[in-house]
Amino acid sequence: MSNIFTTPFNRASTASEVIEGVDLSGRRAIVTGANSGIGVETARALAAHGAEVTLAVRRPEAGERVAAGLREATGNDSIHVARLDVADLDSVRAFTAAWQGPLHILVNNAGIMMPPQLERGIGGHEQQFATNYLGHFALSLGLHRALAEGDGARLVSVSSAGHLYSPVVFDDIDFRFRPYDALAAYGQSKTAEVLLAVEAQRHWSDDGITANALHPGAIATNLQRHTGGLRTPEPYRKTVEQGAATTVFLAASPLVEGVGGRYFEDVEEAPLVHARPTELGVAGVAPYALDPENAERLWELASDIVR
Repeated sequence: MSNIFTTPFNRASTASEVIEGVDLSGRRAIVTGANSGIGVETARALAAHGAEVTLAVRRPEAGERVAAGLREATGNDSIHVARLDVADLDSVRAFTAAWQGPLHILVNNAGIMMPPQLERGIGGHEQQFATNYLGHFALSLGLHRALAEGDGARLVSVSSAGHLYSPVVFDDIDFRFRPYDALAAYGQSKTAEVLLAVEAQRHWSDDGITANALHPGAIATNLQRHTGGLRTPEPYRKTVEQGAATTVFLAASPLVEGVGGRYFEDVEEAPLVHARPTELGVAGVAPYALDPENAERLWELASDIVR
């Protein structure tokens, strides 16, 4: 990949550091899955810099407790809670129908990771693909008008280095012919999340919307509840504040204004890799996750499913 986008930051940078001095007053943000982990820290950083933030969460009662803590910590009373279950199309549609006015930042952060048994979600599709990708695709599509009204809006797709474990297998996305493999299914869903940003950038850049995807790093959160906890060795882990840094940078930093359709890690654009790295701490992005033909094919497939 030519012209890799670099920044003054690195894997140790925190969410607060990457937008130091940025004023987000008047900007409205939605963060999905903001009940815990890097979703909470993403919301906190945006709110601390003046943004109006909606925590879009599956359990509003838990979200209200988080919001109360964030209001107290940031001094920002414009932190709201709304019910959203990205695994449920009816919930997504209700959320997007209720949204009023412009939207400047959409952070597709919610997700599930590696349920041990094959489960099916939206439209009978494999649950990780349905939740991590299809739900967020429907949400993004439903909020497109609001993003277009945002005049320079940002869409941020929280993917993972897990995408290196599988492309989108178009001939058998839902494991109806091949044995279910939890890691491969997770990897496929995370590749799909990158492709969402790639195609959203192509479709919506004329509306002033930029879209990017990212790998947050190895952070101990509730996401690993099916895997027995985070297994990454301590030297390669990040704190929650470090884990949210790349998300917040893509959501709000003026340094990345107008830069879209890319995949970032450690607050910099990731290099292309042509095989899964075997060294810890080394990731990168697979070519299939940025392939425009894959992105267009997946967008068309998802459009048929969620409309």
